[in-house]
Amino acid sequence: MPDLQPRAIAWAETMSGHAGERLVRAHREAGRRLDLGVPVLREQREAWEAEHLAPGAARALGAGSRAIGEEPDAERTCFERDRDRIVHSTAFRRLAGKTQVVVFPTDHQRTRLTHALEVAQVATSIARAVGANATLAEAIALGHDCGHGPGGHASEDAFDAFLPEGYDHGPWGADVVLTGINLCAETLDGIRNHSWSRPVPATVEGEIVSWADRIAYCAHDLEDAASAGILSLDDLPAEVVAVCGSTRRQQLGTFVRAVIGTVAATGQVGMAEEPAGALAALRAFNYERIYTRPDSLAQAGAVIDVLHALVEYYSERPGSMPADFAATDPAGDAAVRAAVTYVAGMTDRFAFETAGELLGWDPDRLPRGIGRGA
Repeated sequence: MPDLQPRAIAWAETMSGHAGERLVRAHREAGRRLDLGVPVLREQREAWEAEHLAPGAARALGAGSRAIGEEPDAERTCFERDRDRIVHSTAFRRLAGKTQVVVFPTDHQRTRLTHALEVAQVATSIARAVGANATLAEAIALGHDCGHGPGGHASEDAFDAFLPEGYDHGPWGADVVLTGINLCAETLDGIRNHSWSRPVPATVEGEIVSWADRIAYCAHDLEDAASAGILSLDDLPAEVVAVCGSTRRQQLGTFVRAVIGTVAATGQVGMAEEPAGALAALRAFNYERIYTRPDSLAQAGAVIDVLHALVEYYSERPGSMPADFAATDPAGDAAVRAAVTYVAGMTDRFAFETAGELLGWDPDRLPRGIGRGA
């Protein structure tokens, strides 16, 4: 056995924890006391929600409304279980390898995973302040982009060609990607309808996430673009800066407070005209200077080409996919849908490396990321 470093020895010595008075502690010294008496379990938290959440907020109840009936959890509300299931899902983990704005993001640029976390932070800040169900809002926010394919929104354009109904990441995430974890109807509805082009969500919490998504990505996409040298914050229109500032922190503060103030004043989830106008102008600026700049369009075109080729390859060779994606009719539309499902679940790196290795594509044809200061 090789000699161990002192740190490894110290770590190994904690294998069984530290014995205390009739218990085992994580640390050698006794920590702070919490005089609880009895655990705060699901039923107590449901009672707290019933008493303290605002009228119109979603309330957790028992096992929740699920496609497959379950027994209630003793410790967690139904929406807490949803949040936990999303966090532990394969689809959520894969968001770490999927494009937010930049393919192959550097350590400093957002991924779909960090975007989901930032949306959850904004959504829970709003939900707590207006008396909505922050746990449901968090679950929707964490799961809202699980239907995205590799390469960002370009993947939706790529997959549209193969599905009669088209490919929309919200419904795809709720109705295909996350069906196996049996989420509550309210959570799935919020994920399905978070985009502004979709029907209004069935819950206030779903509407909050719709705003949180836009607030978060407008602010952090701008920050990423400025950090990467794509644009300068000095280029922001003066009327935008006058209302919400030029930094992510200023913008998030302005827009979060705007939604909270509007809900408090009107009972509806929205923004007053001035901050809403600034958010729209910020999004329009990002659209022109980030999303539709020539390099971004070229990147999107390369993504579409890769994903098209991969779906066609796997549609024609369904046996090349993992057994989990086997189609009931390998020669029919089911094979195409299975191929879309498989390719949509890929991370950027896996999809583009597969195109190089499996299809023999020249690396110059594959999408590329950008470095800081590019």
